[in-house]
Amino acid sequence: MEILLLMFVGISCSSSAVTPDNKEKSPHYWNAQAKETLEAALKQEPINHRAKNLMLFLGDGMGVTTVTAARILKGQMDGKPGEETVLTMDEFPYLALSKTYNVDRQVPDSAGTATAYLCGVKANAKTVGVSAAAEYDVCNTTFGNEVHSVLHRAKAQGKSVGIVTTTRVQHASPSAAYAHSVSRYWYADADMSKEDARDGCTDTALQLIRNTDIDVILGGGRKYMTPRGTPDPEYPTDGSQNGTRKDGKDLIQAWLDARRSKGAKYVWNKEQLDAVDVKSTNYLMGLFEPKDCKYEVNRNTTTDPSIVEMTEKAIQILRKNPKGFYLFVEGGRIDHGHHGGRAQKALTETVMFDRAVKRALELTEEQETLTVVTADHSHVFTLGGSTGRGNPIFGLAPKQAEDNMPFTSILYANGPGHALENGTRPNITSVDYMDVEYRQQAAVPLSSESHGGEDVAVFARGPMAHLFQGVKEQNYIAHVMAYAGCIEPYTECPKEPNSGAQTRSHAGLLAALLALLYLLGR
Repeated sequence: MEILLLMFVGISCSSSAVTPDNKEKSPHYWNAQAKETLEAALKQEPINHRAKNLMLFLGDGMGVTTVTAARILKGQMDGKPGEETVLTMDEFPYLALSKTYNVDRQVPDSAGTATAYLCGVKANAKTVGVSAAAEYDVCNTTFGNEVHSVLHRAKAQGKSVGIVTTTRVQHASPSAAYAHSVSRYWYADADMSKEDARDGCTDTALQLIRNTDIDVILGGGRKYMTPRGTPDPEYPTDGSQNGTRKDGKDLIQAWLDARRSKGAKYVWNKEQLDAVDVKSTNYLMGLFEPKDCKYEVNRNTTTDPSIVEMTEKAIQILRKNPKGFYLFVEGGRIDHGHHGGRAQKALTETVMFDRAVKRALELTEEQETLTVVTADHSHVFTLGGSTGRGNPIFGLAPKQAEDNMPFTSILYANGPGHALENGTRPNITSVDYMDVEYRQQAAVPLSSESHGGEDVAVFARGPMAHLFQGVKEQNYIAHVMAYAGCIEPYTECPKEPNSGAQTRSHAGLLAALLALLYLLGR
């Protein structure tokens, strides 16, 4: 399936539009469709009992425009116009909007937002796992201002916990699940100053293996875990991929040594991941690149696992725990594609992210699993230009601009796609704007395209998912998940799934006994 996804670059993304079905011209089609949707909505009832499992899927940078464009891309990959296509997340019954600002920023970053949706507390930009009382890059403001994630608290209450990401596992989003740091950039001790280390601060990689006993860790980030100069197993002749740690610690080996008696395994490629026996493996660390995992369009499907495969393996291990699990899955390279001004990379990552959501739903039960899909922030990414139905998502708008030049329907407000030739925009018909490496044009020149500040969507299904409605602060997400799973600080929780049935059963038995006593006493 992943190989087919890679093939879309040269096959499905043609420069010609796909015509919609003639049935759409009939009022009956639209009336029948709406009636069916209405009937399903009328039958929808909230699941009011406690959640055994909690899954949070985070599309980094996956704003509403990205969701829409990815939906169209998915449909066009299947040979359809695209607009009518339904993503897995689109089918979730409950929807809300999340306000993404940081305490110190109108337009947020991924670190402060991660602290909000993972820990339940809004924070400053560039900091993870600490409140807004902690200042960016000021080590001594860390202490006393630490906040703990729902993942950390779930583990303390006996659940299994896991992290899956397409970035390095020490990156901003996943690190808020286990670390407390005033700098999101302290991946390894080599990234810290001597003064910060002297004042008692520790790097994110070290906190990964010390702070929380995480059962499954899958993503990139090998180089931050091994001593400086250690050759990378996949790129042994490339010195830039070597380990970076100054303290001489091999954190991978330390993690394994502490868990060998508990069925722990470490893997670094797809073949090893595929060979993992989930029945005998209780702890799994998989680091598949020195830094971030490869973009889906560049991924070697033989050696590198996809986000779908990582999510599948994580759930298969975590779900063995009778007390349930908490899983955080991040499609982190959606964000990176947008920063680079390369929409095709960002949208392909989004399609794969949605497929990971689909696979997770297949491996779990809706009645016992609260699943939330959201984003940390958006991007200044637009889709417009009065394009016709079925227009290729990476194609041209139908009319030329005021400068008599064509333009693509996808554009960025700022970023590296800004360019001028003789005082005007270059004529893009002279380049392959359907190529995966093509950078869509941008209005303002920036070396890296910026985040957007508007609200993002929250999709939810499962126990207590109905609590996601309206416009909410981003930190509300963590609180709903903690409440649904009866995790600290919540003690007055939803009832257990079978408590109502047990109560009715006990009531029925008592009534029968009373009736028997009545008959015997006559």
